[in-house]
Amino acid sequence: MATESLDALYTKVVKKTLTETLHVKKGESVTVEAWDNGLPFARRALVEARAMGCRAMLVYEDERAYVEGVRRAPKGSVGIMGKNEYGMLAGTDAYIFVPGQALGAYSRTLKPGEREESTRYNSSWYDAAKKAGLRGARLSFGYVGRDVAKLLGKKVGEVVAGQLKAAFVDYGEVARAAKKISEPLADGAVASLASGKSELEFTLMGELEIQDGIVDKEDRRTGNNVAYVPPGIVNKEIDPRSANGKVTLSNTLTKYGVIPHAELEFRRGTVVGWNSDDDRLQELLGSVPSEKRKLTLIGIGLNPALGYGYGQDRFVKGAVTLAGFGFTGLVQKRRLSVGSANIP
Repeated sequence: MATESLDALYTKVVKKTLTETLHVKKGESVTVEAWDNGLPFARRALVEARAMGCRAMLVYEDERAYVEGVRRAPKGSVGIMGKNEYGMLAGTDAYIFVPGQALGAYSRTLKPGEREESTRYNSSWYDAAKKAGLRGARLSFGYVGRDVAKLLGKKVGEVVAGQLKAAFVDYGEVARAAKKISEPLADGAVASLASGKSELEFTLMGELEIQDGIVDKEDRRTGNNVAYVPPGIVNKEIDPRSANGKVTLSNTLTKYGVIPHAELEFRRGTVVGWNSDDDRLQELLGSVPSEKRKLTLIGIGLNPALGYGYGQDRFVKGAVTLAGFGFTGLVQKRRLSVGSANIP
């Protein structure tokens, strides 16, 4: 993908994010946070926000300085927000975040323990963002670096362009689909997921999250005020003791690469057995303590413009993802029902 073509995509996605996701108005304060790989997008965001009459500023995170700082900082001081960042959030109306590839789950820049330690501010950040009432957008293409592209068998620009193009869906249509799908996902409802010759049953219980690309008053009230761009998923928590049966996964992206086929068996919520021709599945599950191999979350994808293999498979329309047992498993061909309702 040529640089000019990416620049054109940046501009279109910036405009859509400012107007449709964040509903930015003249005179508002806009903060753009970006790492090295997100600077071209951030420049367009600053230009377009200022052209709308906003006060826009850039927060730049240098990746090399971040990584070195994580490794050299005194123990206990990493991953803690300062009063300067709290103050910035308090003074922000709209926030655009382009993360760095070092923060991605499949990046090798930081070791897993280093990444977890350096991002333990997450809950504090979201609490501050909710208190400030800001409207936020996270551009997931920022997580894409050479490590992710290699796992996907694509070039970085190809993956980035694939995600950006998926932002051009009708957000209103995604929101309506999310609302319809969410109606039967009530606490206590029993779900059945058929995949291939496998069938898995579990009980829904806990938080419901909708990512439709629009930050509205209800999102700000509940603290779900940072939207993914591109959007398109409904997540629902699962009673961690309830899953029984088997599920067949396909083309699941993991830190070791794409596992084309796997079958997992659950009993009372825990993975008790697995089968695959790919030895990497044993590496994945074998490294997770048995008591932590719990099914805790289901995701239902809604984005009709996103294809599989671009690093955000869980957002693809019709995709079902299962998480909580050490990685996120993907089910492409499936039949999902909740109570008497069939979920498309």
